[in-house]
Amino acid sequence: MMHTLRLAYTIVMISGCFRPQSWTSLFKRTVYNIYRLYVITLLYSFTILQIMDIILFVDNINDFTENVNMSLTVLASCYKIFIMSINYENIIVLINYLTEEPFKPLDSDEIKIQQQYDRMIRNNTLRYIILILTTSVFVVLSSVFTDFRYKRLKYREWIPYDYSSYMIFCITYVQQLLSGGYGAIINVAIDSLMFGFLMHICCQIEILEYRLKKVSSNELTVGYCVRHHNRIFEYAQIVNIRFEKIVGFQFMASTTVICCNLYQLSQSSLNVNSIGIFGFICCMLAEIFIYCWFGQKIKSKSIQLTDSIFQIKWPMLSISVKRNLLIIMQRALVPIEFSVAHIINMNLDSFVALLKTSYSVYNLLIRVHDK
Repeated sequence: MMHTLRLAYTIVMISGCFRPQSWTSLFKRTVYNIYRLYVITLLYSFTILQIMDIILFVDNINDFTENVNMSLTVLASCYKIFIMSINYENIIVLINYLTEEPFKPLDSDEIKIQQQYDRMIRNNTLRYIILILTTSVFVVLSSVFTDFRYKRLKYREWIPYDYSSYMIFCITYVQQLLSGGYGAIINVAIDSLMFGFLMHICCQIEILEYRLKKVSSNELTVGYCVRHHNRIFEYAQIVNIRFEKIVGFQFMASTTVICCNLYQLSQSSLNVNSIGIFGFICCMLAEIFIYCWFGQKIKSKSIQLTDSIFQIKWPMLSISVKRNLLIIMQRALVPIEFSVAHIINMNLDSFVALLKTSYSVYNLLIRVHDK
């Protein structure tokens, strides 16, 4: 299990969502629970204080959009860590499924297919981490040389105490940066785990295509392939159920954050903060694009299975084998699609729709500001 989705699983542990399975002793479990409680307290307190700022002090669109940019992002992280914490056992079961039959590779060629997808998952995860890390480091450094220099906090929030003292200001400032940092880590962790599952579903479809070619030479029974195909559908459905709440909330949060960032970008002159806002927009777009891209990839891959069955040497097959292959083809005509509450499908069309919605809300904010 540790080899499957190793990098994503490691980031999830660092983020405070999951305790390592090897930490079974009371001492290690207690240490990790304390660490997780610290992360949750940091994130939830920061989110609550930002919401209080909106309620008590925000009275114009500029302040509102400035606050919502970060508060919604951290709120999404709070929501994700909560959902993942209560689904700990279910996620571990999903990972373990990938190491059991019929998902377990049977020969060297299937191992090569799985290793190829493992490399793709690792490379995509690293690219995503580099994007988020680069943006975060730039935002932090620019804030240190601007906000911190003039004793201003990086983010808007209601502070229920006097932070005019330099020491208290430093503690509050660092606390804000840590909250934003952990929010970014949790987003990277859950997103990486999610598209890791999506890529492994594509991997299993490709392994099934390889196995179907072995049916004509009697190296593998068609019944085993039918069972494998059924398990792929069941596995995809379980993954969709476990993550649809997270993806749905992320879609709504990202739409709002993107349009607020566009508004902030349009209202400010080009400076260091503008570059940070632009980087933030790129991260939000990349986060949603990942879900939509791999959702589209699974849909295309599942439909492609029918073409692979057509390439089998049908004249050499028995009637019962042909009948079972027709059953697989009939089911493959209905693609595997990931959706949110059966309303929003995770595909490239949904990504385009999100961009249009964000731009529409951005135009609405501009009109309200002009009035």
